[in-house]
Amino acid sequence: MNQTQTLAPQLPDADETPVPFSRLLGVEFRKAWDTKAGFWLIAVIGLLVAIAEVIVLIVSIVNNDSDASWGNFTAVAAFITSVLLPVLGIMLVTTEWTQRTAMVTFTLESRRSRVVLAKLLVGVLLTVATIVLALVVGAVCNLIFTASGGEAVWWDQEFTDGLIGFAITQTLAMFTGFALAALLLNTAASIVVFFAYRYVVPGLIALGAANIGWIDKLAPWINFLDAQQYLYELSEMTGKQWAHFVVSALIWVGIPLALGLRRILKAEVK
Repeated sequence: MNQTQTLAPQLPDADETPVPFSRLLGVEFRKAWDTKAGFWLIAVIGLLVAIAEVIVLIVSIVNNDSDASWGNFTAVAAFITSVLLPVLGIMLVTTEWTQRTAMVTFTLESRRSRVVLAKLLVGVLLTVATIVLALVVGAVCNLIFTASGGEAVWWDQEFTDGLIGFAITQTLAMFTGFALAALLLNTAASIVVFFAYRYVVPGLIALGAANIGWIDKLAPWINFLDAQQYLYELSEMTGKQWAHFVVSALIWVGIPLALGLRRILKAEVK
């Protein structure tokens, strides 16, 4: 060997073993609650559910409410979680960008699609957890009401339809928050837009439908919040109602989610 020949430095072989998806899922799940914002949001959801259920339970016992049922108590918890849970879904996405940790995340796992999928699955798991929580809290309240001398309904067709409708709408609420977050990549903007979509847009559509004929005909196809109400009477949904639901879901969830995912996969990380 020529003594003047220099040898190129030998670098150790990089570990080419991909990050297990289970690890990504665990990390994203921990991010959902192991931050001040995530922890307090979950704590507030739990506290509001407890306060609302206690109030409804006391009123039902005092008035010996004949309409008290497992479904009604569950609906109280369902309403509160459906309002705040999407905010948690938003934070799952935007935390990487608002706190500027995206570069670290996507350096450790360069395949962004796997990270996004892990976040989406964590959102689904949190949705399932809130559904179970609502059912358990509702059952406990129903037991207490029954023990106090009331006669409560446990299970009927209305509760079955309502439970399925609740599960679907809760999941869609999470997906909507996730889609808007992916599209905007900003926590504050995503939360504002989500609540505007949820509470302002349906009112504007209804106002337009009441005063303009062509909006009245178009409204069932674009008012996603109204279209979801059919799901609570799932066994009686007509083909036209299904069409209204699917088209409005594509407009308000499908398109924003597709555009948002494309943005995350293509966005420059700084």
